[in-house]
Amino acid sequence: MDYSHNLKYQLALSLIPGIGSVNAKSLVAYLGSVEAVFHASEKTLRKVPGIGEVLARNIIAHQLTERAEEEIHFMQSHQIRASFYLDDNYPMRLKRCVDAPLVLFSTGHINFNESKMVALVGTRNATDYGRKFCDDLVAGMAQRGGYCVVSGLAYGIDVAAHKACLKYQVPTLGVLAHGLDQVYPALHKSVAQKMRENGGLVSDFMSRTKIDRQNFLRRNRIIAGLADATVIVESAEKGGSLVTADIADSYNRDVFAVPGRSSDTYSRGCNALIRESKANLIESLNDLEYFMSWQPQIDKPRKIQRQLFVELRPEEQKIVDLLGDAPVYIDQLCQLAGMPMGKVSSILLGLEFNGLVASLPGKMYRLS
Repeated sequence: MDYSHNLKYQLALSLIPGIGSVNAKSLVAYLGSVEAVFHASEKTLRKVPGIGEVLARNIIAHQLTERAEEEIHFMQSHQIRASFYLDDNYPMRLKRCVDAPLVLFSTGHINFNESKMVALVGTRNATDYGRKFCDDLVAGMAQRGGYCVVSGLAYGIDVAAHKACLKYQVPTLGVLAHGLDQVYPALHKSVAQKMRENGGLVSDFMSRTKIDRQNFLRRNRIIAGLADATVIVESAEKGGSLVTADIADSYNRDVFAVPGRSSDTYSRGCNALIRESKANLIESLNDLEYFMSWQPQIDKPRKIQRQLFVELRPEEQKIVDLLGDAPVYIDQLCQLAGMPMGKVSSILLGLEFNGLVASLPGKMYRLS
């Protein structure tokens, strides 16, 4: 497996104390390359927006290329790939998240850009109800095709989702809160190994990272960022899956929650999301596909006569204003419009029926 010359500097940049992905990206944009960051003077570094005196001194003082070289040796030994946020192989959905990690490590047979990416997450104390929902949902995905399931390989709903994917041969990604040199919990090592054959493992942490509670919250942004839609299967009134739901919403991604009885502890979080209009109610794969406009188009006419003088709703007008003759990816429209995927898909479908918008291969659209 080949590694670029810049990888050493990319890894070193991510190791600088207090830098964060947002400031690191500003440094690269301002100075022109990752390597230039490590050759710049303190005076030059302090001119970069967001980089004050403390961070400038940290960059000068912490020469971390040696640790980066150690990590590259580990990656070579274990067939681990690295995707820098500017690389073509970086996941396109994650790239559009402002706090996406600088470097993403992965192993296995992974297609980050599967046509339908869904995060399935929930409580570690999964009930039979939650596990059965995961099994039924994934079984339907296997029949439809084109799906990939993202989760966190944790106890409960996460591992139930991964196991269902292995059972029905649906690609699945496990996002870890530590380096790829270990699997936590260790009980899930055999599941993780099988996942590499049809999916794989992903992390933004280097090897030898200590298992820490904060890291699990940090990895939730990757789960949400990799997916078009996040489904909360079961959750108490507080929990990490609700954090993932909030993050997905902040990325303008669709959030779904499985309803349950009001007396069930691990349905209260889902019921609250639905009650507060923070998530769409989902009872089956049909619901997900309806809201996401993922239903197969049957007997779709090749050419629709454009209707003149169509009166548009404000949200429809907003989408039309963002489109032009040049094709635009639906992900970009969601980001520019500040709307979730399901809503934008629904608006585009209506505009297409009115002959105002043309649908192109690869989830791209333009004015017709």
